[in-house]
Amino acid sequence: MRKIRGFTLIEILIVVAIIGILTTIAMPAYQNYSNQAAFSELILAATPRKIAVELAIQTRNPSKLDDLDGGSLAIPTDITAAATTHGAAVLDGTIIMTWQDDDTDLAGVTYTLTAGDITPPVQWTKGGTCQTNGLC
Repeated sequence: MRKIRGFTLIEILIVVAIIGILTTIAMPAYQNYSNQAAFSELILAATPRKIAVELAIQTRNPSKLDDLDGGSLAIPTDITAAATTHGAAVLDGTIIMTWQDDDTDLAGVTYTLTAGDITPPVQWTKGGTCQTNGLC
């Protein structure tokens, strides 16, 4: 008589349980990682406004941070967040970037850069709701 070798039902159930546990741990971590990767698009989109504010400080000599607003001193005009575009604004030397109004976990999350002073070199302080969400 020949012996048939294979896995028992208990061994298979244990393997399935281990895979299930690993999946429940890995999926939230992967979701957070993919949200961070997507949000880096918004952080990168702040660069032109950051450069424009720095140039305005160096070349236009504003008297105070309140003079640094979108649409003035060669700073690009503000853009409102919509379904396919990110929001971007400059208000009193603070750059405010807002994630587009889509149906993702990131909708409405903000990223801010605040200029420290009107004397070069500009020291930037980052903030916004992205910090509380762990995205920036």
